[in-house]
Amino acid sequence: MNLVTVATVFAVIFLAELPDKSLFASLVLSTRYRAIWVWVGVSAAFIVHVTIAVTAGHFLTLLPHRAVEAVVAALFTIGAVILLLPERSTAEDEPVVETAAVTSVPAAILTSFAVVFVGEWGDLTQIATANLAAKYDDPISVGVGAALGLVAVAGLATAVGSNLLRVVPMHVVRRMAGLILAGFAVFTVVQLLR
Repeated sequence: MNLVTVATVFAVIFLAELPDKSLFASLVLSTRYRAIWVWVGVSAAFIVHVTIAVTAGHFLTLLPHRAVEAVVAALFTIGAVILLLPERSTAEDEPVVETAAVTSVPAAILTSFAVVFVGEWGDLTQIATANLAAKYDDPISVGVGAALGLVAVAGLATAVGSNLLRVVPMHVVRRMAGLILAGFAVFTVVQLLR
């Protein structure tokens, strides 16, 4: 396992996941259920998605190297554009905070798992994880970095809730993640042209 790859993937995925809908879903779920059980369910969903993304990324490495670089550059560029474009805000996008409910542990974990598992299909971080797996051709390091980044965001969302957004404005987080993905896109294009 390459610790530099783990740290790089962690940083990219952590920043990309902060402005994601799963952060808000975790926030809302932690108002209804105990935070620890929400974190367990959300983390399990993220780990399943990381496994799927790393596997998909590994299959990309079976393509010719130039084709992989072109696909990776295009997907990084798409991710950067998505994060750097201004976001339209509607009342429907805002999480509804309700009072904490008492429920069983399995119900809290399964509900949290299901909400995030369904919501993460084709998500930016899943695509970025597949890209990074193809780019580094190191599925273990990429998988560990991505899983740690996603689990850390889930922990922040459930532990500090909406206070996180008071410390770091969402538009700053989106811009940082977008610029990092744009940097990866440029770097990949430069490698492709060599």
